[in-house]
Amino acid sequence: MPKTKEQELPELDEILDKVYAVIVWNDDIHTFDYVIECLMRYCEHAHEQAEQCTYLIHFKGKCDVKRGSKEKMEKIYKKLSTCGLTATMEEI
Repeated sequence: MPKTKEQELPELDEILDKVYAVIVWNDDIHTFDYVIECLMRYCEHAHEQAEQCTYLIHFKGKCDVKRGSKEKMEKIYKKLSTCGLTATMEEI
């Protein structure tokens, strides 16, 4: 039986509500300054926010540096990965 428009709307709402996170993982390769620079450039963080994320990455092993739609997070994930940072993306 075909779905009516009313039945399709909840599925669309579920898709729109999905939130993704870009996670940057600690490594022994990149300097604090380099990670801060990448977060400021690609995540559009202020210096203080990028610095706080970098400390979390260092001391906790990882930090979700940005949250948003799948499309936007994929772009940021790819840019951070291209910089050489160890990053992943996951639905939250």
